Amino acid sequence: MEEKEKANHVFLKVKDHSVSGEEFKLVENPEYGFLETIPKPTQASLSKYYQSEDYISHTDANRNWFEKVYHFIRTITLKRKLRLINNYARESKNLLDIGCGTGDFLQAAKQKGWNVVGIEPNERARKTANKKINSIVYQPEQLSKIEDNSFDVITLWHVLEHLPNLYDQIALFKKLLKPNGTLVIAVPNYKSFDATHYKNFWAAYDVPRHLWHFDTASISNLLSRQSLKVIKIKPMWFDAFYVSLLSEKYKSGKMNIIKGFCVGLSSNLKSLATKEASSLIYVAKNNQNLV
Repeated sequence: MEEKEKANHVFLKVKDHSVSGEEFKLVENPEYGFLETIPKPTQASLSKYYQSEDYISHTDANRNWFEKVYHFIRTITLKRKLRLINNYARESKNLLDIGCGTGDFLQAAKQKGWNVVGIEPNERARKTANKKINSIVYQPEQLSKIEDNSFDVITLWHVLEHLPNLYDQIALFKKLLKPNGTLVIAVPNYKSFDATHYKNFWAAYDVPRHLWHFDTASISNLLSRQSLKVIKIKPMWFDAFYVSLLSEKYKSGKMNIIKGFCVGLSSNLKSLATKEASSLIYVAKNNQNLV
């Protein structure tokens, strides 16, 4: 379907609150059910939307209380991520982390005995990561040079929503996984309470850096086309607070801690019944017997 045709099925109009101030449309994909950001930036122009000192995953800065809390929470979530992937390590422990940022997850995994490789397109973040883990983080072009069936686990922590060539990338991850390998994907959930509460101010839409916006059904649909089966879905509890705080800033122009915390808490409590947390981790198996 052409972009002009998609514009007739607009789910929401959203502003880029953090960099450009430009407005984009979120349009439902009729085949898979996820939302697409329209218009999509060209490959040449995409990098300018990441040119912000506030893009926190590309820096180790601790300039203010918000960044300090972010990095403190990250130390907790790193341990949880490691426990998760350790459940899917059998005879070997070969890990590929896509969009590894400044390399903290890879560093932690390496310390626990994983053989790690990272992919990071941002030059500044990549240099920071390689100082930590001995130059094993590469540009995305390196993916095409890796042998098929190389990895026990491939992880994408809030990365899938950024990838321009979505369908080709999923097919590539399928090839790089071992026959019974595991794909771990964490993405925001636009069916969550905080998403419906903040609407076009919801920070996790993050257009146009987020090109795609998922719910549980659309992720399963997307992966199943490549014979990848979702076997587990886990909530990311801290994300509801982080996203709600940013959303409050976008909505009112200031960081309202109390309101943000209350909405984040409400979202988490409601998700105990609905299973629609602010962000979700999907664990999918590469089952060669699936058709």
